[in-house]
Parts: sequence; C-alpha cells; structure tokens
Amino acid sequence: MLRNLFVQALRSRKIFPSGAPFCDSRKPSDPNQVPCIDVDDPQMVAIPEYPFKENEPLKTQKARLLYQSRKRGMLENDLLLSTFAAKYLSDMTPEQTKMYDRLINGPSNDWDIYYWATEKKPIPEEYNNEMMNLLRQHVKNEPREIRSKQPELGEIKTI
Repeated sequence: MLRNLFVQALRSRKIFPSGAPFCDSRKPSDPNQVPCIDVDDPQMVAIPEYPFKENEPLKTQKARLLYQSRKRGMLENDLLLSTFAAKYLSDMTPEQTKMYDRLINGPSNDWDIYYWATEKKPIPEEYNNEMMNLLRQHVKNEPREIRSKQPELGEIKTI
C-alpha cells in the first residue's frame, strides 16, 4: 500500500511520465522507469563524488565547514565534528582547512569517519593526516569536557 501511495505521489507531481513502470533493478534499463537504488547490487548504488570548491575564499570555506560539521545526518558525528570545528576551525591554516574539508566531505559514509576517529577502523592513507590526528585527540576528550550537545553558534569564535 505504501508503495502504491509513493507511486501515485510521484506521478501526480509529474516527476516521472505517466504510466512509467516502478523501480525494478532486475529489468533492463528503461528510460521511462522510475530510478531506484538496489542496496543488494553495488553497481546500482552510485554515490556521486563531492564537488570540492578549489577557489573558495577561506572565510566562506570555514563558514561552510562549520555548517557541515553540525549537520552530518548522524548524531554521533554531529557532536564530534561540531565540537571539533568550534574548537579548532577558526585557527586552521588554509592547508589545514583544505585537509579538514577533504576529511569530512571525501568519504561517502559518515560511519567511516566515526570509526576512524574513534580508532575502531584503520584510517586509509589519504585521510591519515594531521587533521585526523587532531580529530582523534579531540575524540579522546582528555580534559573530560561535557559534549552532550552541539555548541551554540554564538559561542563559536568568529571565523
């Protein structure tokens, strides 16, 4: 029933042509077919690469990274990365900022970042840099700071 409602909603908004067959990864590609992702078929799961901005002004880049550190889609990384960004982002050099950008936007899976930062999985060579080391140190929380919520934007140093 939910599938029927979904199909009706798609067709009523004219997102897909009327009469288009619903997603079925077992059939050959049909240009009128509703696109789908079949998680059991890795060839069907195409995650686009993040479009890194090469000539972005440093202030704009840091503002974007602050936002992206707070809105990860999983609470664990929201807390880890938002507190990390609040503490370190404003003092990062342009090169460190670029490394941090690649670290949080390069992997397609936020759980990878979490497991690398908490030392549950080995870090791939491309992400094994000073920013990852700093993040791992931050995650250890040696000063025993309370990090049960994201820092308020007003509490974060101006970038």
